[in-house]
Amino acid sequence: MSFKSEQHIKVAVDAVVFGYIQNHLQILLTKQNHGSGIPKWALPGGFVKDNESVECAVSRELQEETGVNVNYLEQLFTFGSVDRDHRGRVVSVAYLALINPRHFILCTSREDMETEWFNLDEIPDLAYDHKEIIEKGWERLKAKINYQPVGFELLKREFPFSDLENLYQTILNKKIDRRNFRKKIMSYDLLLETDKIYQPKSGRPAKLYKFNHRKYRKLEKDGFHFEVKFA
Repeated sequence: MSFKSEQHIKVAVDAVVFGYIQNHLQILLTKQNHGSGIPKWALPGGFVKDNESVECAVSRELQEETGVNVNYLEQLFTFGSVDRDHRGRVVSVAYLALINPRHFILCTSREDMETEWFNLDEIPDLAYDHKEIIEKGWERLKAKINYQPVGFELLKREFPFSDLENLYQTILNKKIDRRNFRKKIMSYDLLLETDKIYQPKSGRPAKLYKFNHRKYRKLEKDGFHFEVKFA
């Protein structure tokens, strides 16, 4: 096999980081304020260094650009359209992450960069093909809730059951059959009932739950079949 090549391709990484707060699914974006033209918001990411893996590269870029350090990144998709980057031929490996924005203070080690959370339905004009990458990430997330539990990384430590319902409805962008949803969730022993009560501003008080950490991680690892029925 010959190793001679006329390729001039660079490899980059992009992080699709979803958060959830106040019944809104959010996406983490950055904006680099330098160079010619009007700067656009983009996903956190950058070029892979010669001496690092793509996994290390995406973790490093996230930390440098946003101050966010996540425990788990799932490889999403590889984007390699010839004209996707005006700077040259760049192939990007995208990763998916779910985090609770309340657990992080956004900061960047780069003086000319901004970082901010945006509601998924209020995303500004984006650089490159990052709108397509986010859409692919959302598709993966909607599919993911059918075979892995989703919520531990996104909700507060203790929450009323309605928060979990609202999370699933927000991700799926549809109303769910609440009775069927509750019955299925409880059948997996995913939740532990606490002795605390949540009192909303309006409506009846509700019990607070927390995730059964041990059971959650087992189902996350082994997978499960969870078909969500819609109202």
